Amino acid sequence: MSDQLNEQQISEYRESFALFDKNGDGAIDVEELGQVMRSLNQEPTNEELKDMINDVDSDNNGRIDFNEFLTIMSRMKGNDETENDLLEAFKVFDKDQDGSITQDELRSVMSNLGQKLSSQELDEMIKEADIDGDGKINYKEFVKMMGTN
Repeated sequence: MSDQLNEQQISEYRESFALFDKNGDGAIDVEELGQVMRSLNQEPTNEELKDMINDVDSDNNGRIDFNEFLTIMSRMKGNDETENDLLEAFKVFDKDQDGSITQDELRSVMSNLGQKLSSQELDEMIKEADIDGDGKINYKEFVKMMGTN
């Protein structure tokens, strides 16, 4: 659970948790979790907050204790690492670092990976990911194509 978190992070999370545990009972609800998350520069929706609580709320009372909160924060840290991995992968494809992947850049990387694709196959890949229709894949489109957020 908290093996991805260092002592400083745990201490910071404990302070934030205590600050928003208004009645001092050692647990916070959805609204309070949202306040804690925003204080830690996270912006989850109400639906995401409910899902987070449901995922870790072992006694199903709609409130989470500090250990359950640490589980949420540890998972979010894991998501941050996934985000960094995606950004690094995007940079590999975006050879000229202009913020988008062209057909030539896609061809180059796929070729280096041993995938010889026709122009038609490359067009299809780009069309499938190209939400804004500019003929290129930007970072947001890349993330969506990779199946995350």
